[in-house]
Amino acid sequence: MPAPPRPAAEPPLRSAAVLKQLMADHFAAVDRAAREHHRPVAWCTSVGPVELLRALGYEVFFPENHGALLGASRVAGETMPRAHALGYSPDICSYLTSDIGSYLAKKTPLAKYGLQGAPRPDLLLYSTNQCREVRDWFEFYGREWGVPVVGVTSFRDLGEVEEHHVEAIVRQLEALVPELERVASRRLDGAALEAAVARSRECSDLWRDCLGASAARPAPLGFFDATIHMGPAVVLRGAQEACDYYRLLSAELQERVRAGAAGRPRERFRLYWDGMPVWGRLRDLSDLFARIETGVVASTYCNSWVFDALDPRDPLRSMARASLELFIARAEGPKERYLERMVDQFQVDGILFHDALTCPNNSNARFGMPQRLRKQLGIPVLVVDGDLNDLRCFSDEQARTNIEGFVEQLEGGRPVPARA
Repeated sequence: MPAPPRPAAEPPLRSAAVLKQLMADHFAAVDRAAREHHRPVAWCTSVGPVELLRALGYEVFFPENHGALLGASRVAGETMPRAHALGYSPDICSYLTSDIGSYLAKKTPLAKYGLQGAPRPDLLLYSTNQCREVRDWFEFYGREWGVPVVGVTSFRDLGEVEEHHVEAIVRQLEALVPELERVASRRLDGAALEAAVARSRECSDLWRDCLGASAARPAPLGFFDATIHMGPAVVLRGAQEACDYYRLLSAELQERVRAGAAGRPRERFRLYWDGMPVWGRLRDLSDLFARIETGVVASTYCNSWVFDALDPRDPLRSMARASLELFIARAEGPKERYLERMVDQFQVDGILFHDALTCPNNSNARFGMPQRLRKQLGIPVLVVDGDLNDLRCFSDEQARTNIEGFVEQLEGGRPVPARA
């Protein structure tokens, strides 16, 4: 049986070429600093306190971004077994096992940027506001290279974020400063920190505007493209280049909105994606949804780099609050209220929950949330099993069948089971 025709390609965004060069420049800068030692290099978790590093003049590398690249390039399947052989379980974060395995196998998608591997840091800085694995991940490299590992042990499953929570994180941020200063060989300047936080807040606001444009019908930017365009919000938060990029992207998306131009040719239905991307199947899933004329117009994941609490007038306290208000760090109640707002803002017809096997912290289908939201909001939900990087956990045929069936049921107005 011949394969179905590939759907029409999305109209290219002019900013995509700028994005490609921006990411290449970022990797080149960190690699050059690591090789030439003209600036200190730090690794930082993706929603860690990067503003402290920016203010102290570090070049910053984000290994979770490297993990996503390993997944998207489908190299992860080759590298994960090397970490498993060291005793890192196949059940833990496949970003971690992909990245450590990449180091051991000396195989990386960064090669296309001219790098031989992830740049070696002078210091590793984590925050456990997303998960505990990041600390274990960084401590592997701390042992391997004999470099300091410092970080913040955060609260998880928070209901309301209270002042004593914020104060506890502020104290930990303050305690980081002496070691960050020692490695950087310079003192932290208050004005430099305020400027870094101001740039992070500007980047956050602009990225939120870009994502918010997809509340329009048709949506000018879908989830699968947004996972690519979020790159600067991850690796250049606190840097002016990210702000400049999102100003450009936002203007282009508003042009699409005014012209009524969609990211895909037709948008009969609109869905919300909760959970991690399936990095090794981005293109396949994007094509599938295009073929069934359904837009995945918004997601929890891409909104993870929107930090409304950041305030340069009170940098450390606002950084602490922003790190605690993350969706992933909250209890089920606040998460459900957030998703209710997203359903309303983006006027979606259904929610797709990706239950990623090795990422329980970013999977929200395991404690009845889909069923509760279906009942509370009267909106269809579907749970798709998979993983961020480990494609052994993802069935192409099962996912396609379930997604196509879900959309057929939307079309017919029939009840949809939460987990097919």
